[in-house]
Amino acid sequence: MPRTMSVSDTVLIRAEPSAVYEQVSDPTAMGRWSPENRGARVLGGRRGAHVGMVFEGRNKRGSFRWTTRCTVTAAEPGRRFAFRVHAIGVRRPRLPGAIANWEYRFEQVDGCTLVTETWTDNRRAWPDVVANAFDRVATRGHTFAEFQRGNIRTTLERLKKALEQGGQDD
Repeated sequence: MPRTMSVSDTVLIRAEPSAVYEQVSDPTAMGRWSPENRGARVLGGRRGAHVGMVFEGRNKRGSFRWTTRCTVTAAEPGRRFAFRVHAIGVRRPRLPGAIANWEYRFEQVDGCTLVTETWTDNRRAWPDVVANAFDRVATRGHTFAEFQRGNIRTTLERLKKALEQGGQDD
């Protein structure tokens, strides 16, 4: 069976695109919303999202922990934020390779922001049968596309809740 190489989902958030972008484009903050990510450490001296920014993301699934190295590929305030994951390891991302792309798009809709989160599998050199077998072990029975679909939904719901509650004066 051929793999699904990309999955997306959307959510409408009562906030301005620039405000949503500001939160999502800070990789150190992603752990607040993601079910797997536990934050990140930005490498280099320059802060603020910019193309070429490198960060190491800390992740956890069950008792398994790993670190990824990522490079920002798009940083368009209020419009788009994207990065590629290109190394992985337990404590340090020592194993290089094409792993995945993550992208967030922000669109103004009736005073709100439509956020689209997309995951793309970059393991194109892997035969489908090998990738599917690995995925089912790593995700306890799912393909990565199925698994990421759930992670994306959870992340978007948590992001919406945090930003909408954070913007209220009650």
